[in-house]
Amino acid sequence: MNILKEAHAIIYGDREKTYGHPSKNLKTIAVMWNAYLNAKSDDDINAKDVAALMMLVKVARFANDPTHRDNLIDVCGYAALVERCDEVEAQEEPVEIEEWIF
Repeated sequence: MNILKEAHAIIYGDREKTYGHPSKNLKTIAVMWNAYLNAKSDDDINAKDVAALMMLVKVARFANDPTHRDNLIDVCGYAALVERCDEVEAQEEPVEIEEWIF
């Protein structure tokens, strides 16, 4: 099966059965992300923000199906990644976006 057919089977099969129509879930995620981003004191998104936003994806999915244990495990995993980011933040120098431009 090619990746397009596999993706189609997933989004019209198991995912929809578990989380309902994607529009509902994506709207819930948008509301949560907007609340998070509006509460931030600065406009820059860092690695820990990405982990927090991913937790909110899982929370939105959990809200639709609280019996799907995988979402709770993923939230814990993303929370642990925040701690992992803290481990290296003091050691790393920030990478400026200009360094990525060729």
